[in-house]
Amino acid sequence: MSYYSGFVAAVPADKREEYAAHATKAWPVFKQHGALRMVETWGEDVPHGKQTDFYRATQAQEQEVPVFSWIEWPDRATADAAWAAMMSEDHPEMADMPFDGMRMFWGGFSQLVDLR
Repeated sequence: MSYYSGFVAAVPADKREEYAAHATKAWPVFKQHGALRMVETWGEDVPHGKQTDFYRATQAQEQEVPVFSWIEWPDRATADAAWAAMMSEDHPEMADMPFDGMRMFWGGFSQLVDLR
């Protein structure tokens, strides 16, 4: 069953195209390690909450936009092996992130419901 690596980050609004290019360059690495799909989304209708929201979770600064992304894997074993391998390899195409990676958060998720 599919497994997902999900990510949320805050990206400077003026680096939208740079972020898209960065993700596009990283995709072949994920694909080589078994990823089935990668989706990068740019916040357009992201409300500010009263207690928590995407802005607070990423400590977004003025002029930063939340992004929500995920990578689909065939299963958790593939994802775990891919992450372990990628952490031990040198991938210059994934360096120089156009955002503050220290404020990004991520996690692994198993599929609960898939309605199409």
